[in-house]
Amino acid sequence: MKFMMFVCSDSEPDEDKSDDIERWVADVDGNGRRVLGSALAAPESATTVRVRKGELLLSDGPFTETKEVIVGFDILECEHLDEAIEIARAHPMARLGQLELRPFLDLDHASDD
Repeated sequence: MKFMMFVCSDSEPDEDKSDDIERWVADVDGNGRRVLGSALAAPESATTVRVRKGELLLSDGPFTETKEVIVGFDILECEHLDEAIEIARAHPMARLGQLELRPFLDLDHASDD
């Protein structure tokens, strides 16, 4: 089961900054659970794309009015959500920011409801 893990900044990080992102990457890569991951450029480099009534609308920088922004991502291959949670729990940004786990939708088995 694949999960997208959004790595987000946080306005209230934990004070414990002893974790090392390179060690986390090596551990998760080593056990074959990390498919792909990367840090992202600064939010100011973002471009938001929308189409409304046929008109292309572009916005520079982050569109949201929040202090938390997505700073990176990882795609995880796990047996189930509990395994993905354990992997996310060990990520340094679990203490310095926040992580959102979201399963990929299995379009082959999605209902037509």
